[in-house]
Amino acid sequence: MKDFGSSKLKIAIVSPPWFPVPPSGYGGIELVVSILAEGLHRRGHEVTLFASGDSVTEARLIAVFDEAPHKQIHDNIYLENIHSLAAYEMAREFDIIHDHDGLGSRLLGALVSRLFAIPVLATMHGPAYKRSLDYYSSVGDDLRYVAISEAQRASYTGLDFLATIPNAIRLDHYTLSETSDDYLLFVGRMNEEKGAHIAASVAKRLGRKLIMIGKANEPHEKAYFEEKVCPLLGDGIEYLGEVEHAAKVELYRKAECVLFPIQWPEPFGLVMIEAMACGTPVVAIRNGSVPEVIQDGVTGFIVDDEAGMVEAVARIGQIERAACRRLVEQEYNEETFIERHELAYKEALIQAQTRSPLPIGAHHIYKSLHKIR
Repeated sequence: MKDFGSSKLKIAIVSPPWFPVPPSGYGGIELVVSILAEGLHRRGHEVTLFASGDSVTEARLIAVFDEAPHKQIHDNIYLENIHSLAAYEMAREFDIIHDHDGLGSRLLGALVSRLFAIPVLATMHGPAYKRSLDYYSSVGDDLRYVAISEAQRASYTGLDFLATIPNAIRLDHYTLSETSDDYLLFVGRMNEEKGAHIAASVAKRLGRKLIMIGKANEPHEKAYFEEKVCPLLGDGIEYLGEVEHAAKVELYRKAECVLFPIQWPEPFGLVMIEAMACGTPVVAIRNGSVPEVIQDGVTGFIVDDEAGMVEAVARIGQIERAACRRLVEQEYNEETFIERHELAYKEALIQAQTRSPLPIGAHHIYKSLHKIR
């Protein structure tokens, strides 16, 4: 087992296959994976990124799919498993594997960890549901879990986490604007969980202009958009679809505030730190990680419902835009993000030294599979 302090590490990072790294539009996980891969590469680690072939990285790139198969994302676990299998077939080339992919990939990671005593970290990007909690708990002895917020970590009751590492952004991709134009902004996928219809309702009640951007490609997103959002468009409320990063940043910079009417236990919420990095305060409904990310009354307002959002927007001028930027610089910068991962890798390697690989054979593979049935 390689000692972390004596040399740089050979690190495999497994991204989901559906969008390129970094993403051109939608893709929060892919954005974070890009920051991690490039940051570790700059620090001298040998990084291999498993992602779609249209990804851009200074690290070694291995791709099963030449182009990200985003049009086939809906319930297509087969493509996801083919993608992650490429990484785990090469497992013995690496000192550590960091998996950001889905359920099937986590199973492969658990088996590789058990058979070869190679530490596999699994960053959780979603909230806990009973089935997912049961699944992850069943392979918990063989994976090292990383949470992206304390709220998310707490939701996975009984799961042993190695670390909590909040997401980060590349600060040089977002610039502070001390002034704003006269509009509100919503950024997020078109689904019930993100609450675009609530943002539109808030704007209507206030008689304010609202710009909405976000993905609406999958069938359930299209259905939600048509049913809940379309009837609210017009009279200053407009939906622009997905936009390129530069256009999104400019919309952040000039918005008076960002509405974040989240309707689920948000694991992190990159939108919040992207907005604050541009100096734009956030008005958010209290759910999931929101109280960890927003400093209430300093970088925005945390409310309990739609009525609270309406009232908070009227007070948004109390927020100093520079304070929003300062918070992101202090808590969600790239260097701190990379350092926290290096510490997690070190701890995972230390823990792995106490384990011995199992012999490779049908009997042992069966035992590994049996424990998760």
